[in-house]
Amino acid sequence: MRTLFLAPLWAWLTLFVAAPALLIAVIALAIPADTVPPFRLALAPDALIQALTDSFYWHGFLGSLRIAAISTLACLAIGYPMALAIARTSARWRGLLLAIVILPFWSGFLLRITAWIGILRDEGYLNAILSAVGIAKIQLMNTDAAMFIGIIYCYLPFLILPLESRLSSADRSLEQAAADLGATPVRVFVHVTLPHSLPGMFAGLALVFIPVTGEYVIPELLGGPSSITIGRVIADEFFNNNDWPQASALALILLAALVLPATIARRAPRGGRI
Repeated sequence: MRTLFLAPLWAWLTLFVAAPALLIAVIALAIPADTVPPFRLALAPDALIQALTDSFYWHGFLGSLRIAAISTLACLAIGYPMALAIARTSARWRGLLLAIVILPFWSGFLLRITAWIGILRDEGYLNAILSAVGIAKIQLMNTDAAMFIGIIYCYLPFLILPLESRLSSADRSLEQAAADLGATPVRVFVHVTLPHSLPGMFAGLALVFIPVTGEYVIPELLGGPSSITIGRVIADEFFNNNDWPQASALALILLAALVLPATIARRAPRGGRI
């Protein structure tokens, strides 16, 4: 019976996760060719070797990790107080606040990015407001600042939702007991609230960091030419250079760099649970 219930899940994972990853691995070992599709099947590790040794590709990987780290920390700094405030709100208003958090998901991803283009461009709404109050226009479009604004806006709910769920399940009597024993609000937060919220916080950090590392659309539409990310490099190899094996090798390395550490951490023995 258990196998019967799990069969659709395994079929889904095989069809939409394992099969595409295997296809990428096969193309990564192929040789570029002037054919359709533009590669010839082989067992040549040339693309993988170049992806691991070329400094340009390393620049793309490190750039993506830097952007993902900054964006994830910014989401944590903004999202933790919001999640805590929602969790501490009465049940009457909590549903409304959560609905506001997920409200952006009710519109398309590209539509939201296009809206930010309208706000941040040189003749956009933001500069129009600044001009109306006598403040000089600022250059935001096609800068790192615009890119980070777009990333934080799009991925902030992914951190708030699991964190709020964890915080709202906390036993408030533990915090009250700590306060009754003389602990300051800061000590109550550090020793009671924060430890309890760690599973939700780690889940939220992973939900932000992993997809942002491979993000392509936001850096391409809002970021500047200096915002080199591995997503933009892979797209350039696919569509401009028509080098599918090299693009697949980069995608395969990115996938391994994100999946293997998480798998190792999950399988590592734990001394205890929070």
